Amino acid sequence: MARKEVQGKRLFVLDTNVLMHDPTALFRFHEHDIFLPMVVLEELDAGKKGLSEVARNVRQVSRFLDDLVSGRGPKEIEKGLPLQEQRPDLDGKSEQPKTSGRLFFQTRSLEAELPDALPGNRPDNNILGTALALQNTHPDKAITLVSKDINLRIKATAIGIHAEDYFNDQVLDDVNLLYSGTYELPGDFWEQHSKDMESWQENGHNFYRLAGPLVSQWHPNQCLHLPGDSGFEALVRSVRNDTAELQVAIDYRSSIHTVWGINARNLEQNFALNLLMDPEVDFVSLMGQAGTGKTLLTLAAGLAQTLEENRYKEIIMTRVTVPVGEDIGFLPGTEEEKMTPWMGALMDNLEVLTKTDIGGDWGRAATNDLLANRIKIRSLNFMRGRTFLNKFLIIDEAQNLTAKQMKTLITRAGPGTKVVCLGNVAQIDTPYLTETSSGLTYVVDRFQHWEHSGHIILRRGERSRLADFASEAL
Repeated sequence: MARKEVQGKRLFVLDTNVLMHDPTALFRFHEHDIFLPMVVLEELDAGKKGLSEVARNVRQVSRFLDDLVSGRGPKEIEKGLPLQEQRPDLDGKSEQPKTSGRLFFQTRSLEAELPDALPGNRPDNNILGTALALQNTHPDKAITLVSKDINLRIKATAIGIHAEDYFNDQVLDDVNLLYSGTYELPGDFWEQHSKDMESWQENGHNFYRLAGPLVSQWHPNQCLHLPGDSGFEALVRSVRNDTAELQVAIDYRSSIHTVWGINARNLEQNFALNLLMDPEVDFVSLMGQAGTGKTLLTLAAGLAQTLEENRYKEIIMTRVTVPVGEDIGFLPGTEEEKMTPWMGALMDNLEVLTKTDIGGDWGRAATNDLLANRIKIRSLNFMRGRTFLNKFLIIDEAQNLTAKQMKTLITRAGPGTKVVCLGNVAQIDTPYLTETSSGLTYVVDRFQHWEHSGHIILRRGERSRLADFASEAL
């Protein structure tokens, strides 16, 4: 919805792409009214065919509209249809809004003079003409055109129509406000929190139970560390009644603790391995720029727990297939063979993880065959309806997924399954998705308070000095 504050009741004219992007946009404007130009209904009708996400959204919009107009006469439609009566449970809550706007359809031709350079036979210009006519016929209301199309908003502003982007799908106002997963403790932390502190050992881990002013700011499985060389690194295990339980983190930078031959190289990587190797953490999200080690750490943790500890039956890796350049067309073969060109990151990291001099070429070939039987590559297109039992599920390039797609994937997890989402919100290739509306941003924000999830932003590149410089300079 719009961010800019305008006094009084407003009338929002919705562009087609808003409804294609979010079918529930009809019910997101609270007490304000919505107007749908007839050309929008025509474009929705043209976009309903197919199996794409957009086509599914259009069909859902059509179902919403059908429920709204069902049993209504022309006079009722002319007066506007109350949206509260058919409002779905958008946020998982049973409470309905106390006030609700009305939905108006364009039932007659609206005359408005467009500039000569904007003939009215194009759908976008038709919408602009409708918005101009509404300004003339409803001077008591603030008319706002809502569109995801930047060029349409520019044209609207140029001819005197107030236009705004659709912001309701955005998780945060600024991606810099996103939960980082780490917290740097002040130098006087122990002085403020050591009173009535308890400490004990359990299953080889050190635990602390303490209270203090900072406890209320922590989240479950958040990673705490003291600045400097003090060496204190811990994970928040629970926060209850102003009391927190901390577990001292395992130091995976030490040669004593390796994960499939891999050691952490910095603070964030160490915390990431602690979360990836913890059986009590069912969902882990790792964000970071290219070369920070997201895929390598995740694969190492997955192989160690699948082949060494037998905690999971197999590793399943998937990603959204959005090309960076021109699409290369259809690919031959089975599902796994079609996905292979998209899994270059998997192959590159497996080459690092399986590099060994033992057994020579024969030994490496045997290792690769073993891993091929335990690592499965799957397409997102066939995920709906599946249930994964005791699997280590890796979702790569998760920043290109919408919130709805992310929900579909994560809800595939059955008992004993761990889900790991990897991505970089600075590299989004999906149209209409931004850093603040990406499905990856969505799950990080929604899972931060759950005691069986963890999140880390990897900030330091470890790929090469060339990659590090390119990430900063280009």
